Amino acid sequence: MSVLLYLIVLINLSVSSLTTDLFNTWCEKHGKSYSSEEEKFFRLRVFEDNLAFVTEHNRMKNSTYTLALNDFADLTHLEFKTSWLGLKLPPLGVQSVKELSMPLRSSRIVHKIPSSIDWRTKGAVTSVKNQASCGASWAFSAIGAIEGIHKIATGSLVSLSEQELLDCEKSYSSGCSGGLMDTAFQWAIESHGIGTKEDYPYQAGERTCNMKVIFVSDTTALHKFCLLKRSIITIDGYTSVPRNDEEQLLHAIASQPVSAGISASERAFQFYSKGIFSGSCSSSLDHAVLIVGYSSENRTDYLILKNSWGRNWGLNGYMHIQRNSGNQEGVCGINILASYPIKTSSKLAVPMSKLRANCDLLRYCKEGETCCCSKRFIICLSWICCMWTNPVCCKGHCCATGYLCDARTGDCYEVCLCPFSLALLLVLSS
Repeated sequence: MSVLLYLIVLINLSVSSLTTDLFNTWCEKHGKSYSSEEEKFFRLRVFEDNLAFVTEHNRMKNSTYTLALNDFADLTHLEFKTSWLGLKLPPLGVQSVKELSMPLRSSRIVHKIPSSIDWRTKGAVTSVKNQASCGASWAFSAIGAIEGIHKIATGSLVSLSEQELLDCEKSYSSGCSGGLMDTAFQWAIESHGIGTKEDYPYQAGERTCNMKVIFVSDTTALHKFCLLKRSIITIDGYTSVPRNDEEQLLHAIASQPVSAGISASERAFQFYSKGIFSGSCSSSLDHAVLIVGYSSENRTDYLILKNSWGRNWGLNGYMHIQRNSGNQEGVCGINILASYPIKTSSKLAVPMSKLRANCDLLRYCKEGETCCCSKRFIICLSWICCMWTNPVCCKGHCCATGYLCDARTGDCYEVCLCPFSLALLLVLSS
């Protein structure tokens, strides 16, 4: 009996040593460090438990997807759910979220959809972002949808600011404690647009709302104007996909990237690595993602989801999740709560001209561009070509349509009238 016990102890020590080595390698790969040996030991035990879960799942021969030890391998499942989700539903649940609809001609819905589509290949999806331990998935989902429709409508892909939504959208959302995509869209409309990630970078926490407003007084007209000294992207509205209607959801995705709620609190979701995720999971929505396409593989249909957990999760930050599952709500409730922004016009771009633009007798811009004089002495000595048909030429560069030029500094400004001002135009270059 003593020999048997000795062998058991040796085996356990050997397994424990292998796990410790694997944990240390994982820590080095993911840049993990801990404040004390006690904390490191606790995280090792959590890692060991997660390793057992991942290993057990991957032994299942009939599973359609694979799990892996990603950035979350030292977190308990409760810790993960508490910090990395972020969809906040009203107390009465999803049924109390108002569904909005717009005429088909305004919402750009495609009537005959292709067999597959991937908006990444069309340049309408920015790189994968990371919300960190802040329940801001609602902001990342909404921002991704706005980025997508702006690219489709204008040809320009701009990475926008999730932080601005966290700091400034307080009508319903609660920053890192969760929010809703529809209220994010509504805020972007009422605030006359949203800034870029470069102007308003992500901080993974709530800050004081900073819309970078500069007040300028026009003493002649005795009116004040707000000037936003930054680039902003606008939308014209938003609309909802009918609940539990996968066919209408596909039509929407064929038109543009779509925001959607999902149930991501299952442990398998936490460690998803590759394959077509098929559950099991509930339909209690607690997270938000961006649907950027759909396709099929080995006769299994799936949606392409962009997540906001960095590139070390899933398929470089993406997930393939089963569709046509026979469940009306969709796998993990993906069909329940989907919406998308509408953009019928743009202050940053207008339909391109079909005619070549002549700058002078010898020089011209290609189709869809406009000549702007970049250097002048009595006559124009040098020209540049702007991508808009009605740009503002501004000290050697172009301001987009709808912007004003400060001829003293060369800055481009967008004018938004303060609530107490009248609709008068302030020309800075005069």
